[in-house]
Amino acid sequence: MKTKAVRIHGVNDLRLDEFELPPIKDDEILARIVSDSICMSSHKLAMQGNAHKRVRGDLAKDPIIIGHEFCGVLVEVGRKWQGKFKAGDKFAIQPALNYQGSLWAPGYSYAHIGGDATYVIIPKEVMEMDCLLPYEAEAFFMGSLSEPVSCIVGAYHAQYHTTAGSYVHEMGIKEGGSLALLASVGPMGIGAIDYAMHADRRPSKVVVVDIDQTRLDRAASIFTVAEAKRNGVDLVYANSKDMADPVAGIKALNGGKGFDDVFVFAPVRPLVETADRLLGQDGCLNFFAGPTDTAFSAALNFYNVHYESHHLVGTSGGNTDDIKESLSMMAAGRLNPVAMITHVGGLNAVAQTTIDLDKIPGGKKLIYTHKRLDLVAIADFAERGKAEPFYAELAALVQKSNGLWSKAAEDYLLAHAPEI
Repeated sequence: MKTKAVRIHGVNDLRLDEFELPPIKDDEILARIVSDSICMSSHKLAMQGNAHKRVRGDLAKDPIIIGHEFCGVLVEVGRKWQGKFKAGDKFAIQPALNYQGSLWAPGYSYAHIGGDATYVIIPKEVMEMDCLLPYEAEAFFMGSLSEPVSCIVGAYHAQYHTTAGSYVHEMGIKEGGSLALLASVGPMGIGAIDYAMHADRRPSKVVVVDIDQTRLDRAASIFTVAEAKRNGVDLVYANSKDMADPVAGIKALNGGKGFDDVFVFAPVRPLVETADRLLGQDGCLNFFAGPTDTAFSAALNFYNVHYESHHLVGTSGGNTDDIKESLSMMAAGRLNPVAMITHVGGLNAVAQTTIDLDKIPGGKKLIYTHKRLDLVAIADFAERGKAEPFYAELAALVQKSNGLWSKAAEDYLLAHAPEI
């Protein structure tokens, strides 16, 4: 079977290729990809090429399919897996396989599987590691968001606090405690607000801090103070741009006290140092943002590490349990990460979008891999629709969902967008 896929051949050398997939083996599965969302990690892969730690060989000789946030439908199941999976099943995937201790992952390491393709072959290690996951929600785009959501879930679970008088650590954010989310109205920060409000283990106070008032207002219209209150959470949105003393100003929103948990969503040294100063007794700082600078560093108050039990954690991705939790909460309607999506496009838009991702504003760029579409911001659908009826209809559909992408919009796109 032929597939079309975006493959990396070297540093910033991404190409939309068409090639033949081999017949599947008894321990493999053929799948049709429907949607993939583009991750900043793929941009880093494009920047680094062969130097990336997950690349297995010489990309110039053996290019790999990029993309790791994908969702689709199984087409043909090899004999070994026919008792567990069947053709027609919808699936999502956990790309961090941890196979035999390796860093191999779909979207980084394989010639025949990655999210930015029409058809792929799922290798045996994905199933052996229980990383091929049944997907029960109706809209495919939710499946493409399950991997980034799992990164948020994992970060919350990685937090820890000490138990007075012992060396036992209690994992997770402080239940009923105070949480500050800094630089947190980008796509991942938005997801972190959602999870803080709707997870089983919730803080009593959440202060969302950013310097972009437009984005703060948008976040507040999606995850409202009233909804948070119904879930037992006191939610506050704050712009620190004009605060004479941001640390004092943010603490004032928490009764003048330091926070139990502080998350940092941008790799900016002053922001990390502000987060350190916001911690209360036994406070845990989560450095969520992955920097591209291998020498990135910031000052940490070690007096407070010693006497105030301050501590620091960081996670890179979520594990399989995290992604299962994400899928379960989305299927139950407890999480709605659609606010992460700000742009929609087709497979033809992937290469340049991935290379330019750090320069394109907004949140997640959602790709429908069987379609040929420019990458267009959802906010621009109405303007584009003045000349193109296709976008006029999409604009009308997203208007019904508070300007957010929706299953109705996805269904219309899948039915009417041109094939790649």
